[in-house]
Amino acid sequence: TLNSLYALTLKKDDKAPDIVIKLSEMMRYMLYECNEPRVPLRKEINYLQNYLDLERLRQRKGINIELHVNGNVTDQMIAPLMLIPFLENSFKHGVNANIKDGFVIATLSVKPRSVYLILENSKGSVMPTQVHGNRPSGGIGLVNVRRRLDLLYKDKYELNIRESPSTYAVHLDLEL
Repeated sequence: TLNSLYALTLKKDDKAPDIVIKLSEMMRYMLYECNEPRVPLRKEINYLQNYLDLERLRQRKGINIELHVNGNVTDQMIAPLMLIPFLENSFKHGVNANIKDGFVIATLSVKPRSVYLILENSKGSVMPTQVHGNRPSGGIGLVNVRRRLDLLYKDKYELNIRESPSTYAVHLDLEL
């Protein structure tokens, strides 16, 4: 992100100040607001939107990146940074590995006491469990997310991850 921002400043691109603000908001959220056991869902959604805005800047043309929020976001609270690993994985193991046009489409359906995330992304030909040296890479992120869900939302979530030859899909139903 900083490299992309640097390139924009060299070109004196009008997008540079907006990127600085988004990055600043993300850093402030991570440093100061994520120390609480729960944060307002609207702030978590803002963090996701900023993250995707920065990814749009980094990704090549032709990548479709969408986040749809359905429902009424009021005073719901969520564990901080609970949803971002799924989006990060969609870029790390999907779009970034994809040779042709790719996509990341997320829909967050908000209810008074729950949130439902549907995330689908294109899948590249490079598999996340490739071997690097003598050890496989990939997979630890989702293991950690499941552990965190078990600790913070025991018996209050359902997580389904599906893979096809061309896509990954995440369905998370989380009772707040």
